[in-house]
Amino acid sequence: MMLIRCAARSLVPVAVATLLAGCALGPNYHRPDVAGVTDHYKNPVTTTAPAPPDNWWTLYNDSVLNDLEQQVEVSNQNIAQAAAAYMQARAVVREDRSNLLPSIDLSGGVTRTGGGTSFGPGISTSGTSYQLSPSADWELDVWGRLRRTLENARASAQASAADLANATLSARSELAIAYLQLRGADAQRKLLSDTQEAYARTLTITQNKYKAGVSARTDVLQAQSQLFSAQDQEQAEILQRDQLENAIAALIGKPASGFTIAALDTWDIPAPPIPAGVPSELLLRRPDVGAAERQMAAANATIGVEEANFFPAITLTGSYNFLSTAASALFDKATLSHSIGASLSQTLLDFGARRAEVDAARDAYAQAVASYRQTVLTAFQNVENDLAGADIYQKEFELRRQNSEALDLAETLTLNEYKAGTVDFTTVVVAETSALNARLSLAQMRVTRQTTAVTLITDLGGGWKTPDYSHYK
Repeated sequence: MMLIRCAARSLVPVAVATLLAGCALGPNYHRPDVAGVTDHYKNPVTTTAPAPPDNWWTLYNDSVLNDLEQQVEVSNQNIAQAAAAYMQARAVVREDRSNLLPSIDLSGGVTRTGGGTSFGPGISTSGTSYQLSPSADWELDVWGRLRRTLENARASAQASAADLANATLSARSELAIAYLQLRGADAQRKLLSDTQEAYARTLTITQNKYKAGVSARTDVLQAQSQLFSAQDQEQAEILQRDQLENAIAALIGKPASGFTIAALDTWDIPAPPIPAGVPSELLLRRPDVGAAERQMAAANATIGVEEANFFPAITLTGSYNFLSTAASALFDKATLSHSIGASLSQTLLDFGARRAEVDAARDAYAQAVASYRQTVLTAFQNVENDLAGADIYQKEFELRRQNSEALDLAETLTLNEYKAGTVDFTTVVVAETSALNARLSLAQMRVTRQTTAVTLITDLGGGWKTPDYSHYK
């Protein structure tokens, strides 16, 4: 092996001189600007709230949600798939990095010939020979083809890291939204259950008045219909809750058949305030934007790879060969032969194939640029929608609360008037139906505000630390 190192040292001066004279072909990467990026959002933003923690779901102060979120990264199969893709991309980086260094091979063998035929003194067809041949090959990256290939692999691995971050963020977001909607279903089911008790009391009143001959049988039928309708609505909430529970099971990687979440009678967590920051930060925080930007860098490197194919590939070779009829003398100087050289390969005529490959690489880069800019535009659209929704939903919630309180009072007063015989039962039905719808609408808006906060966090990138994908080598 000492001889191999000597051969390598003899190749190094030639290689270094050649590399110093060379350069990496193709355009050096610079992230393109996105037109229209301003320093503020057009919709109202929260400026006084502190930045949420990285584990943003803890803002809801729900131990069940916290526990479920901890299981997502461990058990979610979409995340596992993205993690495996990232590890594969890192392996490609290691492979492409190794191509910049010499490749050393070793071959050897023992050959025995026999037959015993003698052709004279000291000459025989029988005998044993020993052979050992270390060799080294080194492709000089004169035109930067190998360096651009490695640049492409690194950018692709960084894009894969961003894809993994995006898959994790998406799964956490989907889980939080499904859980909030499940608690909303619990709340609405409780409303409907309480309403059924009230409707059952109203039915008893109508039955008593009918038996006393002071009301018509249609009052009883209307009261029964009201009760049946509330029971039907409750069944719909039960179905929705079951489906949400099954969705949560899939998100944490568990079979739906063996997974349950205990129902709660009361759950009223306010929507947390979310600071949006400034638009320029969005380009750095969102993992989907980061993935698109890194894919653009990878496509840019491919142009250099294809342009380098116009120039010859230069490879230095060196080998030693030991051949002896005795194993003990295999490494004697007399058994040694060696060679050193260089080879050059170049396609002379390809009828425009290489030019087409360069054009295809440039077009692929143009596609990546367009995809990046569209991803940025979509990101701003999402955030602006969330900010507008958070502002409007807060106002709607307050209006629905006031409306519900007013209709609850109207329901109570109308029922008292019916008991006193001053209004008919149809008026009671209208008042009770309106009050129930208002209560359900208020509960739905509470969930909408909570889930909009999750969506805003997701669209802002899921964290307030700028990720650095450059360390994914």
